[in-house]
Amino acid sequence: MKKSDKIYIAGHRGMVGSAILRLLKASDYQHLVYRNSQALDLRDSVAVNRYFEAEKPGYVFLAAARVGGIWANQNTPADFIYDNLMIQSNVMHAAYRYGVKKLLFLGSSCIYPRLAPQPLKEEYLLSGPLESSNEAYAVAKIAGIKMCEAYHRQYGCNFVSLMPTNLYGPNDNYDPETSHVFPALLSKIHRAKINGEAKVNIWGSGQPMREFLHVDDLAEACIFVMQSKQCPALLNVGTGKDISILDLARLMAGIIGYEGDFVFDRSKPDGTPRKLLDVSKINSLGWKYKIPFKTGMYNVYQAIKDQL
Repeated sequence: MKKSDKIYIAGHRGMVGSAILRLLKASDYQHLVYRNSQALDLRDSVAVNRYFEAEKPGYVFLAAARVGGIWANQNTPADFIYDNLMIQSNVMHAAYRYGVKKLLFLGSSCIYPRLAPQPLKEEYLLSGPLESSNEAYAVAKIAGIKMCEAYHRQYGCNFVSLMPTNLYGPNDNYDPETSHVFPALLSKIHRAKINGEAKVNIWGSGQPMREFLHVDDLAEACIFVMQSKQCPALLNVGTGKDISILDLARLMAGIIGYEGDFVFDRSKPDGTPRKLLDVSKINSLGWKYKIPFKTGMYNVYQAIKDQL
């Protein structure tokens, strides 16, 4: 991928897409193309094909997706499976039709079985039942991985899949009904401090373990993989370190300056007990995360606290 190549970022206003766009601009890539969802509905195959025919991008970062936390996944599973299947199917098929040199598909660590051995290796895909609370989203993402493999096998397309762990960073979603655990917990603890609340209620038991990667590190990984001439068709990307939800809350409380207690609502789902990615493959290729979690969390909070 050269600085002069035309590069399409699908989902450029989302958390991941915007991070990729920022890094590409900062790295002096000259021909970046993108459209918001009002100008180009990626669920519309006709519109997507017209766009690819007109722009003819050489490289595609497929970061567009419907995403959300446990509440959103449980309450709108049809939206999650339909939107994601349509988006990725239309973009991948157009990339094949119009001769894209390389496409990078962004998946999620939720593709792995709920009780798979830890850390999660790429080969554990489809080796057991999924976590039920986000099954629709996971099935769609698994279909995207298999589409990349199928288009490579049948047509020789250079389509690769990157599976990131839980993300945090700029341009995250802080909506209490649709956000993931990091922004949801950060905003909840912040509001408790501002309002002088003695307790913060948190879903589940607090025991599940989660791994977190700054989205700017993910953007670097995406460009690293896109530039790599040879890499596996499926790669995990993360830190290789995890933390319990309880310890995450305590760490956030220290940064925010909240001194109250945490109350865990065990009637609410925990989700997958643990999701720690094995990142040995991408590390062996020469990529490793850079931003320490506590430093990244502090910077995120300082940037967002006046808007919470």
